[in-house]
Amino acid sequence: MPALQYERLNQERTVPERKKRVAAYCRVSTDNEDQASSFESQRKFFRRYIEQNPGWQLFAIFADEGISGTNTKRRKEFNRMIACAKNGDFDLIITKEISRFARNTLDSIFYTRDLKRHGVGVIFLNDNINTLDGDAELRLAIMSSIAQEESRKTSERVKWGQKRQMEQGVVFGRSMLGYDVKDGRMTINEEGAKIVRLIFHKFADEGKGTHVIARELKEEGILPMRAKEWQNTVILRILRNEKYCGDLVQKKTYTPDFLSHEKKTNRGQEEFVIIRNHHEPIISRALFERANRILDTRSHSQEGRAKHSSRYLFSGKIKCGRCGSSYVARYKTRKDGSLYRAWRCYEAAKHGRQHTDMAGHPAGCCGESIRNEDAVYLMYLVCRELKLNRRKVLDPLTMAIDAVMQADFTETNPSVLAEKIDKIERKRTVLIELYTSGDIDKSEFTTLRANYDEEIAKLKTMAKNPHEQQSMIQKQQEWMAEIKKVILELLNGVPYEDDCYAQILDKMVVHDKNHVEVYLKTLPHTWNFTRTKGAAKSF
Repeated sequence: MPALQYERLNQERTVPERKKRVAAYCRVSTDNEDQASSFESQRKFFRRYIEQNPGWQLFAIFADEGISGTNTKRRKEFNRMIACAKNGDFDLIITKEISRFARNTLDSIFYTRDLKRHGVGVIFLNDNINTLDGDAELRLAIMSSIAQEESRKTSERVKWGQKRQMEQGVVFGRSMLGYDVKDGRMTINEEGAKIVRLIFHKFADEGKGTHVIARELKEEGILPMRAKEWQNTVILRILRNEKYCGDLVQKKTYTPDFLSHEKKTNRGQEEFVIIRNHHEPIISRALFERANRILDTRSHSQEGRAKHSSRYLFSGKIKCGRCGSSYVARYKTRKDGSLYRAWRCYEAAKHGRQHTDMAGHPAGCCGESIRNEDAVYLMYLVCRELKLNRRKVLDPLTMAIDAVMQADFTETNPSVLAEKIDKIERKRTVLIELYTSGDIDKSEFTTLRANYDEEIAKLKTMAKNPHEQQSMIQKQQEWMAEIKKVILELLNGVPYEDDCYAQILDKMVVHDKNHVEVYLKTLPHTWNFTRTKGAAKSF
């Protein structure tokens, strides 16, 4: 074969080597102007760097701006880059250094291993590490650990600096209804302040509930600041927000892990920064405290339903003898790890021990806490003392019970039962009208309809069956006899749980652990308990 023909054949068989498709990743932690210029510089650098290598071809530059590197969850471009790599879109990633890629050691190793399994290497230019090299993982682990530790130190420095600023009165947070926050200062926004004053007036002065207030604001066309619509939970947050009476409480949330950046509610894990009379109030302190006393008494749940459960039946009944605030329930942990319930002065729980704030105003309270079991035991002691006047207390109660029994007995005769059935049937008719007009939804209609049907069925059975009537009378008698028995036991000092005692307790005033005053409903007497050696089980 002629030499020229052989050379031409070899040229035809030669296939040009495919260039490596290379992606670059860059990131800056904040979005201020200095970092923004650095961000653009990084992009230009990577573009030139890839173009200067004849065996490389630029695929794309992935860039996250204004996002921390300690966690990859919120880094959209980083995650998109990983997805493209797994899809085989490119062969290599270059980045400036490990701290730009990830400051979390586990993330660094996890992602580089995962990429390597898909045939994609990562080159850290400043650290001189190519993850396709044999010793790359060891060097990567060492350098990632250093980067992670530096991130931890930076986080601690930032938190320390922020706390010092908070102590000086600098506000960390965003604007809220009634206040504009700018450059760490709070100024009243009069348009929002009018709504705040209206909410407190409706709740504390007019006695309206949070659901009613939310509905009225919606009907009046008043819009909330951030929420889509007014809800009772929004009203509750406003009523509980101490900023409206001029106080500032910061560090309500904290970040336990600098890697995840997840915020959690501060329940005493870190010290609050509290400054009274920090800024101009929208409402008076007296109005704010009155509204919160009402909330404590009603003990609203987060959904706005009254939670007068057995756990909180002393709510609003235990008062501080030092400042007059109500006591609130708190759970504490014993040395063995078990939980117990205690009651603490609201002012002390919110502002800590009695002190003078930075503005020179008194804050907090020295009111001592009292265990729930101690409050129950005090009620037992009170009821035991009542046996001296047992006849005076028992006779009126017995007469009232007998009157109730007689009234219930008359309701079991046929004419009364027929009247009751007719009344419930009318209610059921109205219920259908409410449903068709849209005033109640289907679930409410179904539940109420089932209740009415069940009640009618029971009454009809009683009307047809005289034996059923007699059985009902017997049950009523047994029930009333049991009530009498319980009252007698209470008067004789038999210990009961707090749900029984809460019914007869008017208020309990705690001056200190050695001096507690107990006031009962309808009785003019006051019991003063003074701690003496061996006088009580836990006092």
